[in-house]
Amino acid sequence: MKNIFYIFVCLVTTLTACNKDLNVDNPNTLTDVQFWKSESDAEKGINAAYAMFYKPGVWSRWIYFRLDLTSDEGFSKSPWVELGDWTRFQYVNYNFWEGNVITWRDTYKAIFRCNQVLANVPGITFADPEKREGILAQAKFLRALYYYYAAILWENVPLVLQPSKPDDLPKQNTLAEVFAQVEKDLTEAEAHLPVQWDDPNVGRPTKGAVRAFLARARMQQRKWPEAKAALDYFFTGQGMGRYGLVANFQDNFTHLNENNRESVFEIQFSDVNKGGDGDDPNQNMGTNRPQFFAPRGIGWSDGQARYWMVDEFKKEKTAAGTLDPRLRYSLFYPSLEADFGDKIYGRSWQWGNDEAWFRKYQRDYYRTNEDYFAQDNFRLVRYADVLLMYAEVLNENGQITDAAKYVDSVRSRVGMLPLATAHPEALLGKDAFRERLKTERMLELCGESVRWADLKRWGDLETQVGVDKVALRDPDFKNFKVGKHIRLPIPQIEVLNNSNLKQNDKY
Repeated sequence: MKNIFYIFVCLVTTLTACNKDLNVDNPNTLTDVQFWKSESDAEKGINAAYAMFYKPGVWSRWIYFRLDLTSDEGFSKSPWVELGDWTRFQYVNYNFWEGNVITWRDTYKAIFRCNQVLANVPGITFADPEKREGILAQAKFLRALYYYYAAILWENVPLVLQPSKPDDLPKQNTLAEVFAQVEKDLTEAEAHLPVQWDDPNVGRPTKGAVRAFLARARMQQRKWPEAKAALDYFFTGQGMGRYGLVANFQDNFTHLNENNRESVFEIQFSDVNKGGDGDDPNQNMGTNRPQFFAPRGIGWSDGQARYWMVDEFKKEKTAAGTLDPRLRYSLFYPSLEADFGDKIYGRSWQWGNDEAWFRKYQRDYYRTNEDYFAQDNFRLVRYADVLLMYAEVLNENGQITDAAKYVDSVRSRVGMLPLATAHPEALLGKDAFRERLKTERMLELCGESVRWADLKRWGDLETQVGVDKVALRDPDFKNFKVGKHIRLPIPQIEVLNNSNLKQNDKY
């Protein structure tokens, strides 16, 4: 009887409530109309867009699984089987939260915040109008950045360019259209971004950051002359002489020498707040990557490095006859202590003889364990990558001799001999140079979230012959289906809720 009465009361209450206007403003929260009024509001709005870097779907945690572990550089042996499956192309549940949905959600949440700035800030009066243009330029850069990675992961995604509403059904766009928007946003942003920020604003995008991502977007489309034009900024334009390689390779991966001369754009992580991943004032501002990528017994070890990279590092010695010093700071592997005298978080090797882990961005240089609050800035682009990108576009444009100089600059930092001496076969033609460059990029950039885009750009995943070659290094690619796994499935819940969305081909 009491249960029946309870149900009746609930029904009456629900039906009665339906006669009332449910669109009641929260008295504890400002509405859109109340908020976007002042310069301070505009600054808070753009800072909210930056805060998305700290969300788990993107640069705090899960995007590394998509960019590093799905590539031939990494893999997962996580006891969480479904998590591991999403690094080996075994996508069964397209709504798997950690593998797909959360990254989609946080990507579009970041885009929404950028769109709010772009829609509302133009109506705010500024004492200095150029300051307003600078805030809009930052929002365009950040929106372009998120759409760039959406293009790399899912390809055919909706372009949402206005603040969205819950009942919106955005239409699906092609990969070409997404990249066109990325280029448009970046081109418009550059005009109002500085060559360099003052110290209080370090970490915001510069003209150099714009040009680097513009080059990346054009390279993925194999628009080689246009990509060269973007990168010329660093060598013949305003960026000439403003960037360089730091003497100590390790300085690119610790919190001890951040925002240095080699940095083009990096995410500013911090261990000051140790809260959760919500939007409260104590939001965690660190990265979880070290916790998930550290060896067993130190972190979760959900992500590991492929051992073929250790072997590749050891194929060639420096001019002085020693091991490539980049190996020391790139990977944990069984003979690290014997080779360089380094223990692993203070421990001698206690793992399998065929195992390796990424050392970049791990905190073994001053800790003996890991947690969810790592403060090491993540360098999304550094100058060494720019040099190698420039070498690639020069080669694709038929300028092999010039291209070699930029690879040699990267090799010289760590004492490696010039290509003409160590690998003369690489200078025999465009294809030979490209093959050597694939190795050079791994040696310099492994574990830096660029390899998945590299494999796609090089066409290594477009034919069965190419995939079979990659599978010799990474057996997970035996599961790779040409024409299908080159992109992720769109979360099925998005497809079901939006009649304008079609699931990606072959899913």
